[in-house]
Amino acid sequence: MKDKQKTSIGFRFAFNVIKEAFIKERNFRIHLYITSIVLILSFYVQLNMMEWLFIIIAIYFVLVMELVNSLFERIIDYIKPEYHIQAKIIKDIAAGVVLLTATLSIIIGLIIFLPKFF
Repeated sequence: MKDKQKTSIGFRFAFNVIKEAFIKERNFRIHLYITSIVLILSFYVQLNMMEWLFIIIAIYFVLVMELVNSLFERIIDYIKPEYHIQAKIIKDIAAGVVLLTATLSIIIGLIIFLPKFF
């Protein structure tokens, strides 16, 4: 019984983190908004199984990297609440990771969706 209780508590904490990110992280909300548009478009154009696979991986990759970016920002703010150039660089690198991931997802989306419209 204890393992089941631990698992349910673990899931609850994990879902709370996602809820917290949705409430407090503007960029996470933006990514979720874009995700909903991409999913609607995906249903509309009737993606095949392989296309769905790439779209879902791209979506999750961006959302995970956005959470990792938020994690780095919060850790830095906790450790070094005052401005420090190294803290800024760490935050900028984490933001760059999200930018690269989002760029990759856009490329994947263009490869999949452009032929369906042209």
